[in-house]
Amino acid sequence: MKFLFDLLPVILFFISFKVSEGSPQAAADLIGPLLGAIGLGAAITAKQAPILVATLVVILATAMQIGWVWLRHGKVDKMLWVSLVLVVFFGGLTLIFQDETFIKWKPTVLYWIFAGALLFSNTVLKKNLIRGMLEAQMQLPEKLWRGLNLAWIGFFSVMGVLNLLVAFAFNLPTAIWVNFKLFGGMGLLIVFIVAQSIFLAKYIEEK
Repeated sequence: MKFLFDLLPVILFFISFKVSEGSPQAAADLIGPLLGAIGLGAAITAKQAPILVATLVVILATAMQIGWVWLRHGKVDKMLWVSLVLVVFFGGLTLIFQDETFIKWKPTVLYWIFAGALLFSNTVLKKNLIRGMLEAQMQLPEKLWRGLNLAWIGFFSVMGVLNLLVAFAFNLPTAIWVNFKLFGGMGLLIVFIVAQSIFLAKYIEEK
């Protein structure tokens, strides 16, 4: 359930894009006045409208998600704050300049921040964040903890590159990138976690 809640802004981004893509002129008629009301008025074309609507939705959804977590638990995970800052920054630039390039960079920057945090913590602070999260569930040799940390660093690094390839390298339609953002990112994450769980199963069973 928490997994779906964490994905909620991405799911709403996907849904709003698909709905707007089905009626692009209606989306343009909607987003134009909304942007105008906050001083970002411009002639929005039907082609631009779906990604702009989806961007506005994901900014609002992320802010409301954090507001709900704050009201419910009294604190918000640091990574949620990072996600909010990035989506407001890159999403805001997308809306200001009516240029989807900015929002397409956001997943890559987020992935690389995750990878950088794991690497910095391990090499500079001498603290294995993956071990900190999983040590209560399993006991691993030190070598495996290091390998697991490196595996997550590699996964996030590769995901950042894949996002850039889908977004820019092959001149694919924006709709393909939107599909990849939800299904590709989520699918690869699930495959990675399942493969990792199979490898580590014997350690969980021993615990």
